[in-house]
Amino acid sequence: MAAQPEHAPLIDPATLPERFRDGHVVVGNFDGVHRGHAAVIAQAAENAHAARRPVVALTFEPHPRTFFQPDRPLFRLTDAHEKARQLARAGADATVTLNFDEALSRIEAEDFVADVLARRLGAHTVVVGWDFHFGRGRLGSPAFLAEAGPRHGMFVEIVPPHGGLTPVSSSAIRDLLAAGDLTAANRLLGRRWIVEAEVVHGDKRGRELGFPTANLILPPETRLAHGIYAVRALVDGRIVDGVASFGRRPQFDDGAPRLEVFLLDFSGDLYGKRLRVELVAWQRAEAKFESVDALIEQMERDKAEARRLLAQPEDPLAPSALV
Repeated sequence: MAAQPEHAPLIDPATLPERFRDGHVVVGNFDGVHRGHAAVIAQAAENAHAARRPVVALTFEPHPRTFFQPDRPLFRLTDAHEKARQLARAGADATVTLNFDEALSRIEAEDFVADVLARRLGAHTVVVGWDFHFGRGRLGSPAFLAEAGPRHGMFVEIVPPHGGLTPVSSSAIRDLLAAGDLTAANRLLGRRWIVEAEVVHGDKRGRELGFPTANLILPPETRLAHGIYAVRALVDGRIVDGVASFGRRPQFDDGAPRLEVFLLDFSGDLYGKRLRVELVAWQRAEAKFESVDALIEQMERDKAEARRLLAQPEDPLAPSALV
C-alpha cells in the first residue's frame, strides 16, 4: 500500500511510520469527533506531548453499526476523510483506520489488546472513553482494558464522561440535526457541522430563477432536517458566505433530497469540485409556495436573512472548523 499523508485514513496499521509507534493511542469510532471525543484526545495529547510522544487515533471503517446492522442505514456525522481532519484538529498526530470486517468483528478482546494495540501499533499508553467497548460481543470493557493493558506492557487511561449528567453522544447530535436544532447540535459537536461532496449538474432551475446553486448529493441516510440554512463554504482556499436548501424541493416535486448552496457575492464554475460546507444557522423549514414569483420573493428574504445571521459574532461554543 502506498504511503499516505499523516492525517489521511490508514487502512492497515502496518503502514504506520516508526515515529508514530510508542505513542498514546486513542481508540474509538469517533463519528462526528464531538466535544466528548475531543476531551479524550485532549487528555491523551496533554500527557503524550509532555513525554514527547505522539498521539495516534485508532478508529474503524465502516462504522461497526453499519457492519452489524446493514439494514439500518446510519446517518454518519463525518465520513472517513472529515473524521481524520477533525481528529487532527483535536490533537491527534496521526489517524489509523482499521477495516471493520468479519475478521475484526470476531476478534477476542484479549487478542485485540495483544495484536492490534501492543504488537501492531506498539502503544505506550492506550486512552479510551468511559463507555468504549471492543472485541467479540463487546466484551472488552474499559475495566478489562485497564487490567489487560499492563500485562502487555501498556499504560491505560480511562476518560470520564464529558458533559455532566448527560454525556455528549453522536446519537444525540444526529437527533438534533434531524429535528432542525442546529445550534444545539453544533454546540455538542464543539464546532459547526461540515459536509463535503462533489458539485454535480442539476436541472439548472436555480439559475433560471436568478439563484445559481452548487448542487451536492449527500448520502441517502442523511437525516438532516429539510429546510433553509445559513452556511459557509470553502472554495479554492477561501471561505465564502452562502445560503443553502436541503430537501426534496417541494415547489418542483422531484423527490430527490440534495443540498443546494447559493454562494453570496461569488461567481465561478464549481462543477466537478469537492465543496466543504459548514452549516452555521437554521433559517426556516422547507415549504411550497403558491407561485414561482412567491418562491423568488422568499428566496430573496432567505438571502437577506443569511447575510444577517452570518454577520453575527461567532458562537464560542461552536466555532468554524473549515480550515
